[in-house]
Amino acid sequence: MISGKDILLVGSTQKPYGIKGEIIIRFRKAEYADIDTEYYFLEIEGIPVPFFVEEFTYSTDVTARVKFEDVDDEIAAARYVNMDIYLPRELVKSRAEKEMSDWDYFTGFTVIDQHGVKLGIIEEVDNSTMNVLFVVKNDEKEYLIPATEDFIEAIDEEGNLIEMFLPDGLIEE
Repeated sequence: MISGKDILLVGSTQKPYGIKGEIIIRFRKAEYADIDTEYYFLEIEGIPVPFFVEEFTYSTDVTARVKFEDVDDEIAAARYVNMDIYLPRELVKSRAEKEMSDWDYFTGFTVIDQHGVKLGIIEEVDNSTMNVLFVVKNDEKEYLIPATEDFIEAIDEEGNLIEMFLPDGLIEE
């Protein structure tokens, strides 16, 4: 059984295209569109369901027309509009290892500092500036922590944990 920690959000369906059941997908990043996969997961009633790709045609660097097996007309395609699209985390990871700095892979991981204090969960990755930041949130606070290998001490992929050594003053209590 696939669980939420085994899959990574890579985009969403937009609208049907044409009459053959194609759907426009908008990817969160161009790199996700480039991943060669036989299937994507769509979350239906809280359960990730695999949809096998019959045809894939790029529209832009972050959008594509996708024809899924057994989705054969615009009415069937319309059922899957505005849904999140996921890929297996392992597939994204193997791709990320080739490119190394795909920080989005760590979305959903818990951050622990060098003192064993749980800072929160990485809710998103902000790469709108030159310095990529983890947006780490807990019940009370939000932290912006530089996503850099210099701060990462250990990564526990099984437990979705990142242990970071953070300089004094970076996180004010």
